[in-house]
Amino acid sequence: MTRFIYSLTLLLLAPLIAFYLYHVRGKKNQGYRTHFSQRFGAVSSHLPQEAIIIHCASVGEILAAAPLIKKIQCQHAAHPIIITTNTPTGRNEINKQFNDSVHSCYLPIDFGIATRRFIKRLKPKLLVVLETELWPNLFHYANQSHCPVAIINARLSDKSLRGYQKFSSLSKSIMDNITVLASHNDEDAKRFIKLGLKQNKVITTGSIKFDVTLSNSEMEQLAVLRAQLGNRPIWVAGSTHPGEHEQIIDVHKQLLKETPEALLIIAPRHPEQFNPVATLLTDSGLNFSRRSGAYNTNNPVLLADTLGELKFLYGCADIAFVGGSLIERGGHNPLEAAASSIGVLSGPSTYNFSHIYPQLIAANGAQICSGKNELFQQLSLYLQDSTAAKKLGQNAHTCLASNQGAINRTLDVIDSLLEQ
Repeated sequence: MTRFIYSLTLLLLAPLIAFYLYHVRGKKNQGYRTHFSQRFGAVSSHLPQEAIIIHCASVGEILAAAPLIKKIQCQHAAHPIIITTNTPTGRNEINKQFNDSVHSCYLPIDFGIATRRFIKRLKPKLLVVLETELWPNLFHYANQSHCPVAIINARLSDKSLRGYQKFSSLSKSIMDNITVLASHNDEDAKRFIKLGLKQNKVITTGSIKFDVTLSNSEMEQLAVLRAQLGNRPIWVAGSTHPGEHEQIIDVHKQLLKETPEALLIIAPRHPEQFNPVATLLTDSGLNFSRRSGAYNTNNPVLLADTLGELKFLYGCADIAFVGGSLIERGGHNPLEAAASSIGVLSGPSTYNFSHIYPQLIAANGAQICSGKNELFQQLSLYLQDSTAAKKLGQNAHTCLASNQGAINRTLDVIDSLLEQ
């Protein structure tokens, strides 16, 4: 009955959801209007049946899961792989990471009729969902079709737990349809058990995000870019958002007063923000180059208006600021900087990575800044003291290395489900 009420509510909201995706998001990014019928369960004829379906919400999840997916491809070559996502940037990243070696499509919105059609048409061998994308209808129809449901890299904050507990009956239904859940840590595992997940369905594997590495191709691109940028103090502001772009620009203008040769590489989180950030930079009076164009060594700012390059862009810096944290957004992945031995500065909002930041901070590989004034002070310190910046970066990398191994542990979980 609870799932019926959920489905009915979602169905009543369908016109608003469709309008938002097609007109609001589609106006900012035309990719939202492409393959639109897939949002409602339409399945392309080229998609194979009995595939392993792996759901990664967007770019960050795809980048985190890519090494795992490539190992699955090697170990289970007989099974085709379909990677689903929610965003056009995620879809582009799938193509970039895997070319034609996997299939891709949008995961349908969790309407009962859409997810039932999706599962019935594809008859998946296994459904793997990254992190905390918990969809009642999708899991119900997968379970009904005898398709195991694996939640990997699973995390659940206290705040999210309280939210799900408000709908305890629906949450219990979701938990009942999960075959196995691979959790970040014991604390996250306990929260899922509180929602009704049986203890024998939970295994703690750690976070696959700690297994981040730079590929040979990324290392080559990093070396080329470092040579272009020259020997100057550099900081990267990665995955920034509206309301944060402006603060970053203000901080850099302050830094230039004491370190005129300093370079800011600003990488907005979403491509629809590339041009608005360019306008902000122009209005601020700062000259800038675009990563997509020619680099001018005299400019104090490089706008990273490209996709999928952030991991090696961090490697060009003396110090990194990870965005989504000076506003109430919960922050983004600091481990991409740590992979290149670059120390991390963050704003106070880090709840999306509450399983990672405490370890980085305890290892003296990251620092939390209360706001833009403290961010300026810390940047000023590290850009003028290369020894301190290198130490922060080394500590970050040591923390990263000591927590690796989750991919192999997660692969064991997937192997066991495919052998059943």
